[in-house]
Amino acid sequence: MKVVHLDQLHHMPDTDWQPRPADEFRVLHDDAIAGEQWVMEGNYSAYMPQRFLRATGVILLDLSTPVSLFRYMRRTLFEANRAGALEGGHDSIKWSMLHYIAVTTPKNRRRYADIYRQISLPKLYLPSTDAIRRCYQEWNLER
Repeated sequence: MKVVHLDQLHHMPDTDWQPRPADEFRVLHDDAIAGEQWVMEGNYSAYMPQRFLRATGVILLDLSTPVSLFRYMRRTLFEANRAGALEGGHDSIKWSMLHYIAVTTPKNRRRYADIYRQISLPKLYLPSTDAIRRCYQEWNLER
């Protein structure tokens, strides 16, 4: 099964998180969901409608703002080889990302909860790091 990290599709490799042109990203996204089996990590809500048409299930990670900020800082500072990292890129704390997590994400959380409620696909709601950890254990996933 192919694992797709949308941040890697959205950003150019070997850059400091420089976004791709929108048309390029759309083509990469649509190619990824055309595959037979895939797991996709990331939101990019403008592309959710076509993604949900091909998806067989949805997992909503709904972490609080403080937890999201902590996780961003931890992965940026201490997880150089993390899953989803940008190939050839260099992670650093960015004010734009801190603003996104602290200001934009809380509004998105409400919107994603509404979308989640309306989805008729099999779905799983994970509202905490404990819930995520339990899933890792139940599914025998490495962390």
